[in-house]
Amino acid sequence: MEAKPLTHSTAPQTNKSIDSLQKSDRQNDSHSHTHQEGGSPHVHSEDSLRQIVNRLSRIEGHIRGIKTMVNESRPCPEVLIQIAAVRGALDRVARIILDEHLSECVVRATKEGNIDEEIAQLKAALDRFCLKLGELEICYLFLSSLIFSTISE
Repeated sequence: MEAKPLTHSTAPQTNKSIDSLQKSDRQNDSHSHTHQEGGSPHVHSEDSLRQIVNRLSRIEGHIRGIKTMVNESRPCPEVLIQIAAVRGALDRVARIILDEHLSECVVRATKEGNIDEEIAQLKAALDRFCLKLGELEICYLFLSSLIFSTISE
């Protein structure tokens, strides 16, 4: 059975739950989506999708634990340490998604001759992901080096 593309863009969209992705994953060997209407599809492997969804599920449980800590009036430093752990876990999920995007979508865009459009979309996403100026500069430097190494391969 062929996977139906799910579209996503930088515009607000309807909420797609993790459960629906897990259900879709069980029905298909992969999950695909296009980066914008009429764009080329990006397919997440079953392993990759499972890895991302499992990490997000653990993060979800961790956040419930933090909520419990707050309700129990646990010491602020303990709560802040757990919040930092969740932020780190979310950053690792973002890294997995970014790595996959670079290895698939950027390479495809290079071959199809629309790398500028792909980089513009990625920069727009990184602008929202890396809010602090210092982080934004680091993200752009990181992105530039990864794109260069990906294209060079």
